[in-house]
Amino acid sequence: MMRIDAHHHVWQLARGDYGWLTPDLVPLYRDYDLAELRPLLAAAGIEGTILVQAAPTEAETAFMLDIAGQADLVRGVVGWIDFDATDAVAGIEKVAAHQLLVGLRPMVQDIADDDWLLRPALAAQCDAMARHRLVFDALALPRHLSRLVQVVDRHPGLQFVLDHFAKPHLATGEIAAWKDDVQRLAARPNIVCKLSGLVTEAAANWQIGDLSEAVDHVLEVFGPQRMLFGSDWPVVNLAGGYARWFAASEALLARLSPDEKAAIYGGNAARIYLSSRGRHTSGK
Repeated sequence: MMRIDAHHHVWQLARGDYGWLTPDLVPLYRDYDLAELRPLLAAAGIEGTILVQAAPTEAETAFMLDIAGQADLVRGVVGWIDFDATDAVAGIEKVAAHQLLVGLRPMVQDIADDDWLLRPALAAQCDAMARHRLVFDALALPRHLSRLVQVVDRHPGLQFVLDHFAKPHLATGEIAAWKDDVQRLAARPNIVCKLSGLVTEAAANWQIGDLSEAVDHVLEVFGPQRMLFGSDWPVVNLAGGYARWFAASEALLARLSPDEKAAIYGGNAARIYLSSRGRHTSGK
């Protein structure tokens, strides 16, 4: 079964739309492209990827689709549209014409209104995504989970993916409320969870044990058939880099069966993102 990294980025600073990417983020404040990623994937035995937006602009989505169109490695793109635009549904219809677009990701964590997910106007956009079999990637924080549960309930025909476990507060260890909310969310069948972005939420000198409680909890409530591995490269370079995170993920999942690990490292991503969209085979 193909191994898939279900969450990584590329960017070019000169494009100028990465508002969060500032010079103080020293390891990240430069260009990153697929040429630099390829040897890291090869070392992990990963053959395909999902390229995920890093800027809240439709121009970046076009940029990523162009990259994906030229690289068989990229099996699909999770892009962005302006969900608050009056013509947002038309925007979804337009971008859905690109077969390599597999999902959309509003940057919920950066939206000032914590209740943004509950806006009645969002229903039409979610319905449009469901019609086109686009995945809703939820870049949410722990405080958003109670709202996300309601949205997932309202749209049973839409597939949701929870990015980065919703960034639990691993550095402080204050995850009791997060665990409760994640368990509630996991009871909904139309959402899965990405095993990604954890090391940047942990203490600077993180060890496997700092991650294990959160990972074990998600495995318990979501199960291995609803978890997807992602690197969050190059953001992971803030906390040890690709190889260290991949090795940590293998240690965290060591007790699972080969079939369960195969699902997390590729099978689930193929089912969620690539069953009806994206690039299914090399060259297609």
